[in-house]
Amino acid sequence: MLQPKRIKFRKVMRGRRKGKATGGNQVEFGDFGMKALAAGWITARQIEAGRIAINRYLKRGGKVWVRLFPDKSVTKKPAEVRMGGGKAAVDHWVCVVKPGKIMYEVAGADKASISEALRLASAKMPIATKTVSRDNLANLLGLD
Repeated sequence: MLQPKRIKFRKVMRGRRKGKATGGNQVEFGDFGMKALAAGWITARQIEAGRIAINRYLKRGGKVWVRLFPDKSVTKKPAEVRMGGGKAAVDHWVCVVKPGKIMYEVAGADKASISEALRLASAKMPIATKTVSRDNLANLLGLD
């Protein structure tokens, strides 16, 4: 499962998810990408499930770029534990996603199979997404 090799601080604050993505909001590597339409936390398991769904559908026919990395730790206390006693231990890792962020990019296959592969990956995500292409003028200008 994805997680950072080393970090400066083990536990981080929850933070806020307002605003749009300023970086990683254009298709840079592949021909098509999956863009987030809402803000949310994507867990390491969900990122991996989406990657596997794309690779299985394309039968390793195309190249896939994962533009997400879970670098935020989420803590969780055990069940039926009283309040207090400090912050809990790290439970899992998430990636903070804002609207406009390109999550996956794919190239090297036909448009129909890529769009179906990205549709299958979007079913694994907890937020709404859409498929965008590199040659889409609105995507290039960042108007989307």
